[in-house]
Amino acid sequence: MGFEKAGAERKLQLQELENLRLEAYENSRLYKEKVKAVHDKHIKRREFSPGELVLFYKSRLRLMPGKLRSRWEGPYRVEKAEPYGVFHLNHPSSSNFIKVNGHRLKLYHGEKMKNNKELEIFLLEDPPIAKD
Repeated sequence: MGFEKAGAERKLQLQELENLRLEAYENSRLYKEKVKAVHDKHIKRREFSPGELVLFYKSRLRLMPGKLRSRWEGPYRVEKAEPYGVFHLNHPSSSNFIKVNGHRLKLYHGEKMKNNKELEIFLLEDPPIAKD
């Protein structure tokens, strides 16, 4: 009779443990949904139109990976924009196209600066030496 009571008690404990485990899974799922919503809210959508010049972030820089070497490569011309942030890029010196995620691109402002004809030049001179 003691064994039957102990067995029933053990089954009750296992059911409680299963309920706690399922509740923990549910809480984890709710937490992940909230964190994802906060993360997605802060993502900036990058929109580039065909013909724009962009810089491409090269994450796998293997040759001479110095600290001061820039990982931005380009400029590339956007040829085609697909849904979900996929862009087809074309380098001006080659005819090959590459497909890239929009998160690895940023707008290239060098073309606008080259077209700007106004340029201010500062000539640096040595300061006058005071004679005694």
